[in-house]
Amino acid sequence: MTAPLLTAADPLPFLPERVLIAGVTGSGKTTLARRIAELWRLDHHEIDALYHGPNWTPRPEFLDDVRTFAATQRWVTEWQYTSKGTDEIMTPRAQLAIWLDYPFPVVRARLIRRTLARSILRTQMYNGNVEKPLRKLLATRDPAENILAWQTQTRGFWADRMPLKRAQFPHLTIVRLAHPRETERWLRAQREHESR
Repeated sequence: MTAPLLTAADPLPFLPERVLIAGVTGSGKTTLARRIAELWRLDHHEIDALYHGPNWTPRPEFLDDVRTFAATQRWVTEWQYTSKGTDEIMTPRAQLAIWLDYPFPVVRARLIRRTLARSILRTQMYNGNVEKPLRKLLATRDPAENILAWQTQTRGFWADRMPLKRAQFPHLTIVRLAHPRETERWLRAQREHESR
């Protein structure tokens, strides 16, 4: 039997220990993962930091690192790199997925703000990587080189795949949050439940 697809208004049927955060690039997966980690005292494993080595090259240890944390009892991470083999490792162990299914204008604006800030400030991310300078970012529409083009190309990924994921992983409880306001309301409800 497939676990229910919940909304922000539905109470969680259990307190999860292993959580995936799904959503298009720029939806706020990592930020929410950090907040969930703090709320439920889980270890956050930022999957981009595990995947990207210096100069944005894939780390050969990536899947081994995913196996290592997925075997532990308490974690939260972003539900990404499914085509690289993470689904077979993380998803059978996960108990809850939170799906940030926000309107495209919302995630587009978030990604533009984030990309501009990181590019202008030359913010160092995982393993010494920094966002491309704006002139390079704007010089191409190749999704492999332009994160905005990547977001456009993959904007329907989760809407298309979630029914398949639910069938493939029927044990997984999924909470669909359709707007950042819903996410904030849902988080408030979780905090109130924790404080009882």
